[in-house]
Amino acid sequence: MTEKYVLGIDQSTSGTKALLFDDSGNLICRSDLPHRQIINDKSWVEHDLTEIFDNTVKVVTQVISNAGVDKAKIAGLGISNQRETVAIWDKATGKPIHNAIVWQCSRGEEICNHIAQLGMSEMVREITGLRLSPYFSAAKIAWVLRNTDTANKQLCAGTIDSWLIYKLTGEFKTDYSNASRTQLFDLKRLKWSREVCEIFGIDTSILPQVCDSNSCFGYTDFSGYFDLPIPIHAVMGDSHGALFGQGCHSPAMMKATYGTGSSIMMNIGNEPLLSDRGVVTSIAWGMQGKVEYVLEGNINYTGAVLKWIADDLGLIESVAASSQLASSANPTDETYLVPAFSGLGAPHWDSEARAMICGMNRTTGKAEIVKAALECIAYQISDVINAMLETAGIGGESLRVDGGATRNEFLMQFQSDILNLPVIVPKWEELSGIGAAYMSGIALGLYKKDDVFVRLQGKQYEPTMSEEARQKKHKGWRNALGMVSKEL
Repeated sequence: MTEKYVLGIDQSTSGTKALLFDDSGNLICRSDLPHRQIINDKSWVEHDLTEIFDNTVKVVTQVISNAGVDKAKIAGLGISNQRETVAIWDKATGKPIHNAIVWQCSRGEEICNHIAQLGMSEMVREITGLRLSPYFSAAKIAWVLRNTDTANKQLCAGTIDSWLIYKLTGEFKTDYSNASRTQLFDLKRLKWSREVCEIFGIDTSILPQVCDSNSCFGYTDFSGYFDLPIPIHAVMGDSHGALFGQGCHSPAMMKATYGTGSSIMMNIGNEPLLSDRGVVTSIAWGMQGKVEYVLEGNINYTGAVLKWIADDLGLIESVAASSQLASSANPTDETYLVPAFSGLGAPHWDSEARAMICGMNRTTGKAEIVKAALECIAYQISDVINAMLETAGIGGESLRVDGGATRNEFLMQFQSDILNLPVIVPKWEELSGIGAAYMSGIALGLYKKDDVFVRLQGKQYEPTMSEEARQKKHKGWRNALGMVSKEL
């Protein structure tokens, strides 16, 4: 058998990484480059699109060079990308007309407020599966079109995957997962919604062709690096890539990504379900002309809580020290931390709520506050998962997890306990890029789906907490939420 390799590119909010896998699906090398975070006095967040593309080319050349493999043996690649972030460029020149507007940026809030005042919020949700919000791409695209000179330009507007595909191949395409997060895509008709686009003042002609996530998006030589072009044979938003990489290919399978915030997803199969419990509906991926759907909840403060107690409060020397300190805390202490620093996200959605530490007594010390900080991450994720299970009318079997915080043994055990479900931590952390690379390798015929995901199996945590203790802790958390939110 001829030795072959597959590339995974994960273009994230903070940087771009390239992952190199052998023909058995083993990760053999990784290369990363950060990019600038362009933030103004209004806290608007932008990225330099040209810098992102240049870094993408650089990390690919670096990872192949560092691995010492023959570049002629690269069979193809898959791309995962930061979602909702908007790129708009001139089709004739291939040059951006504006910096990328990042998913974190809320500059489209006035546009969303105006649409809400017209009474169109529910129509947008019913068509797109998403709550009307400047978080999604639609309001960002609308803002750029209203605030940038677009005269005499034939525009291309898309997400970061579309930008990279265009620069690498000349094709203007996206996949179902990314399209479903723009708030412009009809989940049932599987095409751009003219009605929603008109509401935002966006012409559908400037949007990319929507393709299956495992289709061939074009061929690239990475600016002349490869002697023969290689195919881009998978594209997914990063959370969708992690869901696929975790092997969550059947209904009721769930994953949680622990980053600065968290994305929690549950595969719900081939029919969309709209939730009235505070979670949204998106497309997991499309393959062979069929799509699968997900329920999803996003939380603003999970890993960021640990950074806050380490860097701002100085309670621990590093985030890594939190597990040991929390384990030494008084297990009967009833301190709760509700990290509503910028309001509560899914599934509660109260932008007016503010953070609070409550339930302390005279013996509460540093260890107990750190324990509360770790536990609040698990409580928030549990709230989202319970909302998903209630929406779908099913019971959960396990939670698959990824991200840096999965190294925290106290958090992972408490997550298992409070959910009363097994929590499965994979062998490797780079699940978004792994998902894209594996999907590409399967499409190329290099990997067998039934075999390749077995390699990711890692540590499993089992619940040990009594039902009485679990219910008592849940009640305390609900009481703490009620203190910070008039809505709960």
